Amino acid sequence: MLRVYSTAFEYTITGDTDYMSKGTLIALGGGYDDDLIKLIRSEICPINSSIEIIATAATEPEESGMAYKNAFEELGCGKVQFMLIDEEHEADKPEYLERMRQADVIFFTGGDQVRLTEFLSGTQLLDIMSKRYHEEPLIIAGTSAGAAVMSDRMIYDGYGHYSLIKGEMKTTQGFGLIQGVYLDTHFVERGRFGRLAHAVAHDPHYVGIGLSEETGIIIKEGNKVEVFGTGVVTIIDASKIRFSNTRQVSENEPIAVENLIMHMLVEGYRYCLKEHLFQPVEHVPRQQAETSNTAPAT
Repeated sequence: MLRVYSTAFEYTITGDTDYMSKGTLIALGGGYDDDLIKLIRSEICPINSSIEIIATAATEPEESGMAYKNAFEELGCGKVQFMLIDEEHEADKPEYLERMRQADVIFFTGGDQVRLTEFLSGTQLLDIMSKRYHEEPLIIAGTSAGAAVMSDRMIYDGYGHYSLIKGEMKTTQGFGLIQGVYLDTHFVERGRFGRLAHAVAHDPHYVGIGLSEETGIIIKEGNKVEVFGTGVVTIIDASKIRFSNTRQVSENEPIAVENLIMHMLVEGYRYCLKEHLFQPVEHVPRQQAETSNTAPAT
């Protein structure tokens, strides 16, 4: 586990984090999600895989769950069910617990991620899912709120330039499937750079991952972050921060941070969380990549 020691001028980061897990996380930044469904169906799991949909985040969970069930079935998936978990339907039904033990894919819809933690945190259902994710090749996918909730901490508030004011950006407990990461969605479209930067500046042992709409990531072994979709994934790395006033400044005052590192990933590139490393997926020689990027215009 990483420990962060702060002074007024410097952060020192020591320790390590256990990144290894046998499962796979797939997180989409929101928006049009047909490509995510097709990815799960065609590239990730066989057609006979058992898929469980959890639509708790949605305003109308039953309607949303049925819509996604139909979408998977239209692609030929024959073993698709959804778990209705809300104010009137508990998570720890014996039937749901058994289905969670048998599922190959768990899919979380968008909506309000706080609802997901409200109705699933502390349940046997979440315990089973988490244990299987770390010990078995279970696939857990989600869009929007279903993506944001995957880490141990999640951002749930902070808008525009106000998110750079202390007290405006808020975080809370997530599902804890992956540690030391903030996942933020609708990132470019809703101007969420400020709140993600604020979050990692406050917790510099975290890496911030901002997902644009119709763009997502596949996290393998709890470490390797690969991009899919048409947009950009933004990485904000606070591990080299030299100064941050986030813990000293008063409420309602702006924050100051020195030496945040940012990367922009598109499909074909990955980021390794443990190594803080940006690299091409196909391992194109760096010299060749740099040559193509610096060629003179004609």
